[in-house]
Amino acid sequence: MQIMDFRKKVSRVFDDNLRTLQWKNMVDYLIMFMILLSTLEVFLSTFEWGPTMLLVLRVVDIITLVFFTIEVALRIWTAPELFPASSAWKSRLKYCFSFYGVIDLLSTVPFYAQWLIPMPVSALKTLRTFRIIRLFRITRYFRSFKLLSGAISSKRHELVISTQFLVIITIILSLILYYAEHEVQPENYNNGFVSVIWAFAQYIGDPGEFAATPPLTPLGRVVACIVGVMGIAIVAVPAGIIGAGFTEALEDDKRSEIIKKNAINLRNAFQRKMDRPTRYQIIPPFRSADDVKALLGMTAADLNEVVEYGKGFRLVNLASSIPSQQYIPDRIAIEHFPINRSYGCFIDRGSAVTIINPTAYIDVGMGNFGFYLALIGGFNYISREVGVRVPSKSFFTIDSRDALPNLSDYCDDLERLLNRPKAWGVTILAASGALEPVLPTNIHLTIGGPKGDTRFAGDDLMVHDEATYRKFHDDVVAVMKERFDLTTDHQVYHNSNNPRLFLRKINLNEDVNNVMIRIEWDKILYDPRRILITKTFAEIMARDFAGRDLPDNEAILKKKEIGFDGYEF
Repeated sequence: MQIMDFRKKVSRVFDDNLRTLQWKNMVDYLIMFMILLSTLEVFLSTFEWGPTMLLVLRVVDIITLVFFTIEVALRIWTAPELFPASSAWKSRLKYCFSFYGVIDLLSTVPFYAQWLIPMPVSALKTLRTFRIIRLFRITRYFRSFKLLSGAISSKRHELVISTQFLVIITIILSLILYYAEHEVQPENYNNGFVSVIWAFAQYIGDPGEFAATPPLTPLGRVVACIVGVMGIAIVAVPAGIIGAGFTEALEDDKRSEIIKKNAINLRNAFQRKMDRPTRYQIIPPFRSADDVKALLGMTAADLNEVVEYGKGFRLVNLASSIPSQQYIPDRIAIEHFPINRSYGCFIDRGSAVTIINPTAYIDVGMGNFGFYLALIGGFNYISREVGVRVPSKSFFTIDSRDALPNLSDYCDDLERLLNRPKAWGVTILAASGALEPVLPTNIHLTIGGPKGDTRFAGDDLMVHDEATYRKFHDDVVAVMKERFDLTTDHQVYHNSNNPRLFLRKINLNEDVNNVMIRIEWDKILYDPRRILITKTFAEIMARDFAGRDLPDNEAILKKKEIGFDGYEF
């Protein structure tokens, strides 16, 4: 965990933003200084110098090379923080093949080849020219370059279309020129390729004197005039397109700043509030959209943009958590959730117990409940927080681990957490909400059997330690009834024997135990005792599954912070 925290701190240092105050931007300014120093060294190396100056330049070259090698290595190492939606190795590949990643590698890595591969002097000189590429690296700190590249990128389709049009028209005019001039001066216009070269040479100032043979026929001269006009258009049209793109980029940049500001304000709206039954400082499971708009002075469009482009937010409809028999009108709210994986959230606390949340991205409040269940109990946590919501592409029932985007990463992490000695996986799901009926019991335990199968053991079930599970079942029944008047059943109302169940599609050791708990939605989202209920579940799981008491994490649970800031992941 300390390594992960350090990686996050290092990634913040390499944010390439001079307007932040990470380490007071000392690292950014140091990198800029070293880039300029390296460029000066390259420039000075083009002059004739004595032995002393050549030695100084060589020392500067080695120092800058070592410095940039360390910097590039750290940037690659922290790439998972830059691309949290991808796995570690994919995020590092993404960085290496990004524009600045390629520049970093070309300006650093090739210089080590001279010590690994014998090269002639000419090759070494060519290799040393790559040093000047480092100057490109300074552009990452200036908004003007980012805006210009953004303008070109946003208008790339228009540029391609205009270029295609100009090329086609030029080729047509070139062939007309050939047929017009071939009879008059066949030695100069002996084939269509020559006329095409002549036309394109006009656009670039004829550096190779390809256009030293002007047309003589009236038609040829007309074509030449049109080509001349096209020469203006071939510069003016792309310039106009890029100019328009630059204007749009400026507007988008201004809008992006507004979105970032609104995202910060929205995150602040999820300031932790004290839960009176436990005295814990808790992130609210949701904030009403109307309340947020009134509190922050946002419009509906502003809020939608923040949710779409901000990290860790989603719109939810609270009506989906209410049984259909208890109809309420739609009520839109915002959820805030942690994300550090391509699929959502992954926390490895080294525990034998893992809380699994496959439906947090569509079931309002389940992510908040699962997060605190794992935090209070000191358990591992894996949650799907992002994905296609309509139509829902579930991680709960799957055909194969490669069937959906990011599912493979999810399965890999799940196997890593569950394939441990005496491991218990606890999958949490919501009950009695949306289209589901109101059931007589509040808590539903299942272990892989069909509805109505009340067995506690069997080769087809997902629990192998029957004695431990029976104790857990009995404790849940007794404690939840005594403390909260909540009733519990065992495989009475829900099936869990679907062969497509995600737990049956991953590679698990034979002794891994898995339990699924469906909890009445009202008790984990609206009940004022919901965190106390969560803590009670954590106590029972810690005692029965892990053989210990709850960890001493009162300090972090009582820390007043904003959202998930300060939590360890």
